[in-house]
Amino acid sequence: QKYLCSNCNNILKKALQTLCGHRYCSACLTWIVRNNKNAICQKCKEEDPNTLSEESLLAEERAFGDAAINKEISELRVHCVTPGCSWSGIMKDFEEHQSLCEYALIPCHTGCGHVVMRRKLADHLENGCVNNVTVCQQCQCSLASSEFQNSFQLVFDYFLCIFFLQSHSPSSATKDGCRFSEVGCSFRGSKEKIKEHEKSAVGAHMLLLLQHMRQLKGTLCSAAKTAHGFTSQPELSLNMISELENKLHVFENIVAVLNKEVESSNLEILAFRRQSELDQNIIRGLELKIAELHRCLTQKDAGLSSLHKSLLFSEQASYDGIFLWKITDVGRKLQDSVTGRTVGLYSPAFYTAKYGYKVCLRVYLNGDGTGKGTHMSLFFVVMKGDYDALLPWPFRHKVTFMLLDQNNREHIIDAFRPDLTSASFQRPVNDMNVASGCPMFLPLSKLQSPKHAYVKEDTLFLKCIIETN
Repeated sequence: QKYLCSNCNNILKKALQTLCGHRYCSACLTWIVRNNKNAICQKCKEEDPNTLSEESLLAEERAFGDAAINKEISELRVHCVTPGCSWSGIMKDFEEHQSLCEYALIPCHTGCGHVVMRRKLADHLENGCVNNVTVCQQCQCSLASSEFQNSFQLVFDYFLCIFFLQSHSPSSATKDGCRFSEVGCSFRGSKEKIKEHEKSAVGAHMLLLLQHMRQLKGTLCSAAKTAHGFTSQPELSLNMISELENKLHVFENIVAVLNKEVESSNLEILAFRRQSELDQNIIRGLELKIAELHRCLTQKDAGLSSLHKSLLFSEQASYDGIFLWKITDVGRKLQDSVTGRTVGLYSPAFYTAKYGYKVCLRVYLNGDGTGKGTHMSLFFVVMKGDYDALLPWPFRHKVTFMLLDQNNREHIIDAFRPDLTSASFQRPVNDMNVASGCPMFLPLSKLQSPKHAYVKEDTLFLKCIIETN
């Protein structure tokens, strides 16, 4: 089903994929768009009319060549369905076979109105085509080729025998030359090479025979005198000449048909190659365009991610030295801390003033240092800010930590004043200083005690107050 066009339901030709994911022949999509304003994908309508979107709108510039499906189709195993033909192969060779299939029905090129198998065209021209006529050189009458088939066959065979004897005489035959050397073929070689040459050069040999027969035409008058002894009727030589001319004309028509077939096939192959080159150029252009669009989308995704982080920070940021930190999924995060999957959690940054110190909190739910495994540890972190050059250092403001009881009964409160000699409160050189605070802020048994509501609905709230006066 994936190899069929969504419009004509035949095998896809130069498949295009639309934004909605369905495939069309290139010609089908062009026809639909040109004949329907705001055309909607028929497959989308059939699958679910209620979910139609802008992607279901068809447009040539909104579709791209599906190189993968085209390659799969070109390698499909197929066979000719023309009655009598046993050809099988792959799809990419099928068009060439169609132009050569001997069992295909084709119209006679003379315009007689008959449709015949390609393999029987020569026989039709010689025996049945009413338009394949010849004007007699003697009486100027127009005669169909079928009228000449039996009249002078004996004389014609006589001349063919002469030609055969000439071409096979010891004086003319060569051990390493082509059997058609008498009519102008100059190929020489071993027996094996001569066999291969005669198989591959049938068309060339037919042209050489045609030229040779034309040369024989000039000697027919003198040959007729010799042939006169073959019959007792003096008029036979003139009739014989006319018959041979007619035979020659039939052969010329057959060769002309073959030449037209070869020329048509060559033109089709050349057109196919040119179209293939154009398609490849279009595919390369589309691939470059897709790569450029992908790069642009990646950049936009990065920009949106940065913007999202900025908006999130703006929503959570505080500029008055008071920060309330909501921590969700406490149970999972505590377990991750116990197993070592997550060491500690950083809070969003906040400020002591609009242009003040930039700081954050860091919590170890399973403790750190002296409180590891027994207490929840809570620390204060001074971060590098945009206005550090204008601020006094070291950081000297009192910091108060609070774990809020969500039943408003017993909050856990701890506070400290910075050690002005500690590196934790000097002007940051890196993104943030070493954390400092309370490694034994709260016993884990109390954190999980049902008597208190420090954790409720798997959520806890930490509050930090910085005295800025």
